[in-house]
Formats: sequence, structure tokens, C-alpha cells
Amino acid sequence: MSREQRGPNEKLGAVLALAGISNAGLARRVNDLGAQRGLTLRYDKTSVARWVSKGMVPQGAAPHLIAAAIGQKLGRPVPLHEIGLADADPAPEVGLAFPRDVGQAVRSATELYRLDLAGRRAGSGGIWQSLAGSFAVSAYATPASRWLITPADSSVARDANPAEGSGAPLKVGHSDVQKLREAAEDARRWDSKYGGGDWRSSMVPECLRVEAAPLLLGSYSDEVGRALFGASAELTRLAGWMAFDTGQQEAAQRYYIQALRLARAAADVPLGGYVLASMSLQATYRGFGDEGVDLAQAALERNRGLATARTMSFFRLVEARAHARAGDAPAAGAALRAAEGWLERARDGDSDPSWLGFYSYDRFAADAAECYRDLKAPRQVRRFTEQALSKPTEEFVRSHGLRLVVSAVAELESGNLDAACEQGVRAVEVAGRISSARTTEYVKDLLHRLEPYGDEPRVVELRERARPLLMAPA
Repeated sequence: MSREQRGPNEKLGAVLALAGISNAGLARRVNDLGAQRGLTLRYDKTSVARWVSKGMVPQGAAPHLIAAAIGQKLGRPVPLHEIGLADADPAPEVGLAFPRDVGQAVRSATELYRLDLAGRRAGSGGIWQSLAGSFAVSAYATPASRWLITPADSSVARDANPAEGSGAPLKVGHSDVQKLREAAEDARRWDSKYGGGDWRSSMVPECLRVEAAPLLLGSYSDEVGRALFGASAELTRLAGWMAFDTGQQEAAQRYYIQALRLARAAADVPLGGYVLASMSLQATYRGFGDEGVDLAQAALERNRGLATARTMSFFRLVEARAHARAGDAPAAGAALRAAEGWLERARDGDSDPSWLGFYSYDRFAADAAECYRDLKAPRQVRRFTEQALSKPTEEFVRSHGLRLVVSAVAELESGNLDAACEQGVRAVEVAGRISSARTTEYVKDLLHRLEPYGDEPRVVELRERARPLLMAPA
């Protein structure tokens, strides 16, 4: 269904010309994006011609999918007003802002929390349109630069306005903050063991909406407010990480941006660096190695002299991952050496943040192996993977599955098909026990690399074992 505007939509026509997208091409892209979100759309070149020449406005999710399709081609977010569709629901802009003002930052974060990841606006039955846009690495530029310029707000004390929430505003205390921190700790544990798509992990967005949002909209002193913003930033980053692990890149991006803004309000520079490192890993995973380097170096720059040795090691490791994806072997090697050096200086008595509890030498080895995989150095991959797989797996099941796939790729590139298939079978077994789109993508990549050996019985067996995993709904 469409509704009619007055006259042609010249803005849409101009942006389509700028992007070099034909009417048929836009229709195809919109239909494909809709299908990815469970929508059956049948637009064609005639539909697009009506949007442009007659000013007809498609209803439902279509305006946001149009913006997303054009944004993919241009490599940047495309707001609805730029394509003459500003009258559509503005929800896709939610979560992309990095406000300078603390009050606006609270509104930006809580507005995002009111939208859940299950596909519906909280409290309504409409089709979820809030995060229909596509991941655009350029959306990280402003948050990163503003955080670098001013990594802490001067004051965050707040006297609540009753009109902002439902009922009387809360008077927030340290006990309220502690509950959020405990929720974050529980979520980290479930995520590592069962994947970001497990129902226990997916309760984080609900916790943000039901628990964190009313607290952020409450009244608190500067001291309590800093702690509240820090705990909320941890939970928000976790929501982003889980969305990333389940393949919801658009949602992850918005959560990361808000987590960084909350970390700035908390005056927690290491936590802000951790969020930037998460952004970097996402950019690197999506193939934007250079931008991943920038984000990792932003984390490093502000944390010199502030973060613990273990924290600095992790940031350098993330930087190495990005350099490797960008194909810069010397820079990746230098960053890995620096990461290992920082890790050797770490001591058990250091005041490491609680969110860094996952990071030890086996995690360093696992990421080093992935660096050398990207740099096509299988001997180094095998060396580091052996170290990474030497630890127990009960707590970090997903990481173990990823490491097995990387090990299989190294064996394959070394000419050891039997060993590659053996590790692949083990990886498939682990992947079947967790809910992680990222782990499934790693398995798919391994099977793609094995295609030249598709008639080999061992490869046929592995492919059959992986079939239920690959056919499972996302």
C-alpha cells in the first residue's frame, strides 16, 4: 500500500542517481532486505517509478528499507528526510545519536531500550521497524571523535521530572546500581556458555527496558549517577555484543553507540575503551579493517596511563585483529608483540575491571591465530591454536567452537585434510549446543573452503553433520 505525496519525489530521484541504483535494482534490494526481516515484499521497477515520479509513499517498513538499501550502496546511513520520506516512522534513527548533553544522552539510550530485539516496539503489536537500517561503519565516526575529545561529563547529577516516566520518579541508590552489575555479570556468563541467542542471554534488552531505563530517568547524585551510567553502559554493551553474535548488526551498532555515550557519562575511560574495542571487532568482522584499526587506536589513545596492563593488552590485540584483516602484516605483528608484552606485565593483584575476566593467555592465543589466518600463515595459526585449545571449555563454550574452526582452516591450508575434517566435526558438535550466528558463519566458511574436496568421504560426512546446524532458523 502507498499514500500519495504532492508532486514527484525529487529527493529520492537525486539520491538514486547519486548512488547509481536503477529502479529495478532498488526494488530488488528492498525486497531482499525485507526478506531478511521476515517480510514478503514484491516491489518492482514500476513501484519505484511511482515513488519517484508520482511521489507515492510506501507504507509499513518500506521507507526504512529504501533508506537502508541506498545506505548500503553509499556506505553511510541515509536518513529519511534525505530521500523525501521524512513523514515515515523515524524509529530507525533511534540509537545512532551521540548527544553532547547528558540529559539528551539519557533520552537517547532509554528510547533505544524501549525497542526490543524480538521485532516489536515494546508495548505495541506493530511490525518492528526500529532497526531496519543497515550497518554502516561511518556511523561510528562521530561517537569515537566526541569521546576522544571529551571522555567524561562534568556532572551527571539529576533531579527527575515526573512527566518523563510513568508514576513517581525513582530515587536511585547504590543498591539499585548493584543489581544492574549483578545482571551484567550473569549475562556475561550465559553469553559465553550458550551464545548471544540463548534465551537467558536475550533477557538483557528486557533488563535494560524494565530495570535500567526507570533508574536512568530517576533522581540521583553525581556519585550514584556515575555508577549508574557505568552499570548501564556495561549492560548496553552486552546487548550489543549479543546482537552482534546473533547476526543483528544494525541493533548491535546502536547499542554500542549508546554504551559509549553512557561510559562517557560514567567517566569510565577503560570501559569506554572496551566499547570502542567491541566496535572495532564488529567493523573488522564486517570487513572494514582500516576503520577497525581507527576504533582500536581510539581505545588505546585515551587509556594510556589509565588502564591496567591486561586491559591495554586486550586493546592492542583488537588492533592486531584489524591490521590483519586489512592485510598489514608488519602492523599486525607489532600489535601482537605489544599485546603479549602488556599481558606479561599483568599481575594477579592488578585492579582489572570485572568485564575483563574472560581475557587470559588462551584468549590472546586464539585471536593471534585468527590474525595469522587472515594473513594466510597456517604454521603460526597452528601454533597459537594449539595453545588456545589447551584450556578447559566449560565456561567459554562459544570461544572453544570458534577456535576449533580456526584450527580446521589451518590444518586444511597445511594440506592436512583428515585433521581439518576432524576439527570441523568437533566444531559442529560445539556449534550445535549454542545459539550463535557468528559460530555458524565460521562453520559455513570452513565448508566453503572444503568445496574443492567435496567428493571426499570425510568432507561429505562433515557436511552432513553440519546440515541441521545450517538449516536451523536464525
